[in-house]
Amino acid sequence: MTSYNAPIRDMRFTLTHVVGLDQVATLPGFDVVTPDLADQVLEEAGKLARDVLAPLNWVGDQEGATLENGAVRTATGFRDAYWKYVEGGWNAVPFDPDYGGQGLPWTLALPIQEMWTSANMSFSLCPMLNQGAVELLTIHGSEEQKKTYLEKLISGEWTGTMNLTEPQAGSDVGAVRTKAVPQGDGTYLITGQKIFITFGEHDFTNNIVHLVLARTPTAPAGIKGISLFVVPKFMVNADGTLGDRNDLRCSGLEHKMGIHASPTAVMSYGDNGGAIGYLVGEENRGIEYMFTMMNNARLGVGLQGVAIAERAYQQAVDYAKGRVQSRALTGKDPAPVTIINHPDVRRMLLTMKSQIEAARALAYYTAAALDNAHHNPDRDAARKAAALNDLLTPITKAWCTDLGVELSSLGVQVHGGMGFIEETGAAQHYRDARIAPIYEGTNGIQANDLVFRKLLRDGGSAAQTLIAEMRAVATEARNGPGDDLETIGQRLEEAIVALETATAWVLDTGKSDLSAVAGGAVHYLRLFGITIGGFLTAKGMIAAQDLLRQRGADTSFLDGKMITGRFYADQILPLTAGLVAPITAGHRSIMALGEDQF
Repeated sequence: MTSYNAPIRDMRFTLTHVVGLDQVATLPGFDVVTPDLADQVLEEAGKLARDVLAPLNWVGDQEGATLENGAVRTATGFRDAYWKYVEGGWNAVPFDPDYGGQGLPWTLALPIQEMWTSANMSFSLCPMLNQGAVELLTIHGSEEQKKTYLEKLISGEWTGTMNLTEPQAGSDVGAVRTKAVPQGDGTYLITGQKIFITFGEHDFTNNIVHLVLARTPTAPAGIKGISLFVVPKFMVNADGTLGDRNDLRCSGLEHKMGIHASPTAVMSYGDNGGAIGYLVGEENRGIEYMFTMMNNARLGVGLQGVAIAERAYQQAVDYAKGRVQSRALTGKDPAPVTIINHPDVRRMLLTMKSQIEAARALAYYTAAALDNAHHNPDRDAARKAAALNDLLTPITKAWCTDLGVELSSLGVQVHGGMGFIEETGAAQHYRDARIAPIYEGTNGIQANDLVFRKLLRDGGSAAQTLIAEMRAVATEARNGPGDDLETIGQRLEEAIVALETATAWVLDTGKSDLSAVAGGAVHYLRLFGITIGGFLTAKGMIAAQDLLRQRGADTSFLDGKMITGRFYADQILPLTAGLVAPITAGHRSIMALGEDQF
């Protein structure tokens, strides 16, 4: 297995010339984010990812996490790596300085998170879920809860989890049965079982703060009767020290296809009468509060698709440059050449590279919208940024994670038969990537969220605003110098026309036939993702063309940007035209086959 080196040049280029980190840095509280600071942060994070986390990726896959007498032991080296991560202050990057955070924007925090995930996806899941817990308590927690938990969670001294799923209630959160009985003193006794709890138990820290969905005795049925509770592994005394162990335990670890080093726990609450929990906010508003954590996690999971694809790509490139097989198709030399010289291998590598860069830009672009939604002092600009972030979140989660699976699979293909052999490590990336389209809401759920909640609910307003921005970039590219810019401008315009056609159909059909809209929702999300990818790629190409004319330009990198973007224009954007028919007509056969005919 090859090592990992963070793609800092592309990260820096994307932040500076595509996403607009300089604009984010003008928002209140972010004035410390200078180019020099951003460079320093990326460089130092890259070292930790390369030197500490990446070497443990294979070890974690082979050893996994183990459960012994209720205690979970993580793989060799993981606990030490976690404390190096904490001691470096990395857990605190995007959080409130009032509780020990560094107060940096998500736009800069996301590239760092990408590094952790590329280097070691199993490890990265613990900080990712913890940051969601911090976000939730920051927004919805009481002052007492913030005082008790935030500083320790932000520093990384403690970690947080999300407890939604139960054996009978997967994506249908409204079917949750875990009970919460009020005790009259402000506490509740929690009883029930949760499954698929990432890092629900581990040996990194001496306390774990569980955020648990449960029902009170008087709660109405369904999703409107769900409340949210803080349930610590160890009770916290008034002075901040740890008290007695709460009535909760890890009763099992799931045996998974991938992410073996991430302990996915079965959590039992109240075996001895009830775990003590504290209500977050008001009763029966738990799912509303939990969506703060889930949306944070959905952006993080979308980034996982980018990160795993990047790791698979780096390994595929390394293998293609070293594997000698067959003579070149051109020339008279009969000697075999490295496989990177063969056109189909080049096609696979460029398919990976071009879409990784587009997906990376989308994830960072979404983070910039999030920062503006929360910090822009212009109310109208903040409102528009919030609408954009809402629109982009399901697209980022689903399109990027679908790409993570597709491109890590392509990485296996580049290796040929050796890719199917575990020792090369290519298979691990594919196995690890496969969970991402499933958790935090399957990609089918993300597609339904996009069409029903984000498109139909506002009549397509946010989508039309984004489409107008994309068309302006397409026009700028089409009128720019050189055939490459003209081509991506033209292909992006064609993709926008396909997207507009599909959007109009969804808006019209959604008035009378929701089932038809749902039948094409996944294709619609893919169409949107590819088009936004083209839009951000075109922005990058326009910037690269301008930079190439400057003295001292990084010619090799920028020329590579132009070629990679041209590949996206030639081979990826044209796929959008073929998605219109499945979106607008595919539903006719989906529901036609009788259940007994399957």
